[in-house]
Amino acid sequence: MELISWNIQWGRGADGKVDLARTIDTLRSMADADVLCLQEVTRGFTDMPGNPNRDQIAELTALLPGYRVLFAPGVDRTGGDGGHRQFGNVVATRLPVHEIFRHALPWPADPDVASMPRVALEVTVQIGTNPLRIVCTHLEYYSQTQRTAQAEALRDWHAQACDHARRPGRSENRPGPFTPEPRPAEAILCGDFNSKPDDVAYQRMLAPYADTTPNWRDAWVHRHPGQPHAPTCALYDKAQWKEPPFACDFVFVTENLLGKVLRCEVNGDTDASDHQPIHLTVDL
Repeated sequence: MELISWNIQWGRGADGKVDLARTIDTLRSMADADVLCLQEVTRGFTDMPGNPNRDQIAELTALLPGYRVLFAPGVDRTGGDGGHRQFGNVVATRLPVHEIFRHALPWPADPDVASMPRVALEVTVQIGTNPLRIVCTHLEYYSQTQRTAQAEALRDWHAQACDHARRPGRSENRPGPFTPEPRPAEAILCGDFNSKPDDVAYQRMLAPYADTTPNWRDAWVHRHPGQPHAPTCALYDKAQWKEPPFACDFVFVTENLLGKVLRCEVNGDTDASDHQPIHLTVDL
């Protein structure tokens, strides 16, 4: 299975231009991906830098024939014209989809900084005979308080899913919503964590669970032991990022998948966003 995670900055490159076709061309040049996990996709926020088109979900759907494009807005408002103003995450996949969860991440008040509502989009896909949970998320940048609370929520939702896997609920003796889909313990969690490796949010994601819940492991670190984490931000867009390049985008896998990770690489060549995409290959 080939997966790419990328904060695409609504298709805006270091040149300041918004071009989703360029974004997709970059992704296709990296791999024939089964799953794309994209952050910072908008619908209706046409006044942002570069002036994205009104409906990037429709654009992505047209650019990705054969993929199912799933969207979870963290920000979901109504503009003065009555239209949607949304900003969030996309999972696009050509794998069979069983179940979708849109988790609103915690957003405790932190009035001293700017912030926005954030979301985690969880999709259970089928790979051969195996179901797999894929979670695409984007944590708060400005507020460490919010970012830490969001990491704790991600940990808790993973523990709940694994508990469902161990102890599946009974179903009614008729079709309907009380007939549950299986919740696999195997999972991939990726996105822009706005958290350097020494940040508490990153450290909390890797903290061991006290029970039998499979721990999260950083797939890049697994494939590159002993090396400093490859930077995923501030390589090209020096107008926004004055500091040296750093890592804040990650792909975590549950430890029961770790031995199946064949590749985890950062594409450091593209300047089609202010972040760099990460390419994961898992033998499933």
